[in-house]
Amino acid sequence: MSSIKTNLIYNIIYQMLAIVLPLITTPYVSRVLGADGVGIYSYTYTVANYFMLVAMLGVKNHGNRSIAAVREDPRKLSRTFWEIYGLQAICSAIALVAYIAYALLAEPEHRLIFLIQGIYVLTGMLDISWLFFGLEKFKLTVGRNIAMKLLTLVCIFLFVRSKDDLWVYTLILVLGTFFSQSYLWLYVKKEVRWHRPSLSRLLCHLKPELILFIPVIAVSLYKMMDKVMLRLMSDYAQVGFYESSEKILNIPAGLITALGTVMLPRMANLAAKGMTKLSRQYIRDSMVFAMFLSCGMAFGIAGIADVLVPMFLGEEFLPCMGLLKVLAPTVMMISWGNVLRTQFLIPQHRDRSYIFSVSLGAVVNLIANALLIPHLSAMGAAIGTLLAELAVCVSQTVLVRRDLPVDRYLRVCLPMLIPGILMYVLLELICPLFPSPTVATVLGVVIGGTVYVLLCGIYLSLCMPALLSRYLAKIIRRK
Repeated sequence: MSSIKTNLIYNIIYQMLAIVLPLITTPYVSRVLGADGVGIYSYTYTVANYFMLVAMLGVKNHGNRSIAAVREDPRKLSRTFWEIYGLQAICSAIALVAYIAYALLAEPEHRLIFLIQGIYVLTGMLDISWLFFGLEKFKLTVGRNIAMKLLTLVCIFLFVRSKDDLWVYTLILVLGTFFSQSYLWLYVKKEVRWHRPSLSRLLCHLKPELILFIPVIAVSLYKMMDKVMLRLMSDYAQVGFYESSEKILNIPAGLITALGTVMLPRMANLAAKGMTKLSRQYIRDSMVFAMFLSCGMAFGIAGIADVLVPMFLGEEFLPCMGLLKVLAPTVMMISWGNVLRTQFLIPQHRDRSYIFSVSLGAVVNLIANALLIPHLSAMGAAIGTLLAELAVCVSQTVLVRRDLPVDRYLRVCLPMLIPGILMYVLLELICPLFPSPTVATVLGVVIGGTVYVLLCGIYLSLCMPALLSRYLAKIIRRK
């Protein structure tokens, strides 16, 4: 079994690559395809993704924790894998047929893009990453993803040259996903033996997957429905503005959620063994680590938004400056909720609490979008997302307050807001003084990051000297 340190390193390497590649491709794609092209891709991908969600049901979380619970028993492992995958294959086939029918009836001017996105729906039948996550074999999945992302990067620059190449851009991305998922099947025989599951055993997994499918749908309502509602109530350009803002914020969010990806199978395994004390230590350390990173990244991005957008996306995307400032606090909320969700609620089978919190977020988001998008377009969607993430974060905190010392987490983490706010004010003051957006962005990141780290270091060393050596060291060294 791999150590948390090793798995976290693998995922951080991948997430660092996920940071670098958008830094390279997004400025190019936004200028070549324009706001409308980015919006069309985002909208068609969102629609295809809803069919993908049906194909996968709640298999990623259910499969991950189920595999983690039986991984020491090869016989149970093989049986569990084929039972879960059998149900996944059936659901994926149904979703694919339904999507093809939809694509043929979709908007005629974008029918080709819709049909190409069908390959993405097909990957739902091939996605078995949950098996390797449950086994904590992250090196394999990370290596595969790195190779495919680099190949995708090269293909984008070689073949996407004008707005007419939107279909080429879409094809490159979906084929990257397709081959990435297919590659993992080469290693299945090394982990599990063939087991022919009965229909009754397949159906045994239907209920837990449906239960976990509810939060998947709820999350999608406030993560992706914004783009659908923007398209229906506004235009493709507004979808493009919103998509581009989210893409920038997904960079820091991806780094932090990598911790949840690593910790979920470990926490599920500890829960199956009844090792409560150790799991609580992991949660405590992870919360401090996640909030330290997310607070700095959220205030940092908000502080350089005015110079980052014209440099990174181009003059056509200037509305993204305000969107980034509104959406930036969601990085902190997502990080807090990610720790509670992946390290407590899901491993402890607290599915009802998880479902309630994300369903509340979905309801808040839909209501806010319906009220705000007709008047504020993309900014209305951004405010709706902010309110939804706040609702999820607060509700999950309330639901776990009797099981976890959340008041202690808050006492440690809330003071980190002060260095974050000071960094934001400093960046707002100094960034306009630099001669160009590029210089302002680079120096803003260096200066702001240095100030934040120093202030947080002073806070931890003066107020809680044990934290520097205990909390962060355990995240790196503990096995």
